[in-house]
Amino acid sequence: MAIGFIGLGNLGRAIASRLTDMGEELKIYNRTKSKVEDLNYEIKDSPKQLIEDCDVVFMCLFESSAVKNIFEMEDGLLSADLTGKTIIDLTTNHYEQVLSFHEKIDEKGGDYLESPIFGSVAPALQGLVTIVTSGKKETYELCKPYLEKIGKEIFYLKEPGKASKMKLINNLCLGSFMATIAECTALGEMCDIEKPKLLEILGVGGGQSLVLKAKTQKLIEEDFSAHFSNNAIYKDLHTLQDLAYSLNQPLYSAAVPKELFGKMKKDGRGEEDFCSIYQLFKD
Repeated sequence: MAIGFIGLGNLGRAIASRLTDMGEELKIYNRTKSKVEDLNYEIKDSPKQLIEDCDVVFMCLFESSAVKNIFEMEDGLLSADLTGKTIIDLTTNHYEQVLSFHEKIDEKGGDYLESPIFGSVAPALQGLVTIVTSGKKETYELCKPYLEKIGKEIFYLKEPGKASKMKLINNLCLGSFMATIAECTALGEMCDIEKPKLLEILGVGGGQSLVLKAKTQKLIEEDFSAHFSNNAIYKDLHTLQDLAYSLNQPLYSAAVPKELFGKMKKDGRGEEDFCSIYQLFKD
């Protein structure tokens, strides 16, 4: 049985490639068909057509508004009979909007698993991402074999919305670490320390982290092709501040990194990899 995939951006392509490498046959839908014509998958004309041909459909979209559109567009997922169908949503969703996705799919007789990805293109290609998932226990157990094909670490938080909240909390670490590493790199260069040696020392010192490990080569080469974009981290940190506000909880360490990534977006660098924040400090 083929599985469906909606959303073939940078991360989506990597996950789809991993699923194919693991022996899965994919059928896909992408809003802009021209962007996926180079891929060796059967392309469907609508989300409805896709889910009618597949029992399980993955979604990997930029934000909740895109997910809502896939559900509610003409010939969207909600226009199909979802009885016996399962949707695994890898999108980093808004912690409130995702609750309506659980409800809408349930009302249509389908199953929805909220499963945001922790990781970017390189680990996704190798099946090394982390996945935190929320939804019905039986749906999780059904989908776990698929999740294990794309993720190394998988965590289950039953209550709807918790996986999305956990992803936002994780991305506070991600954005803060990247901003600090970028500033350290630029400062070290101003001290005439060669960048490769600087990053090597940081990698065994106070900068040791998955973020530095993943971005060292990109920083050395100043390769800012997107694995995880400035637009994406800016959106996530903004949503995180919404979450903190709803809890009446001050969020001290998120504000500065969020605005730094906002500056990158304002400067027309939103589509670059988020390690390109290094340019702010270098310039």
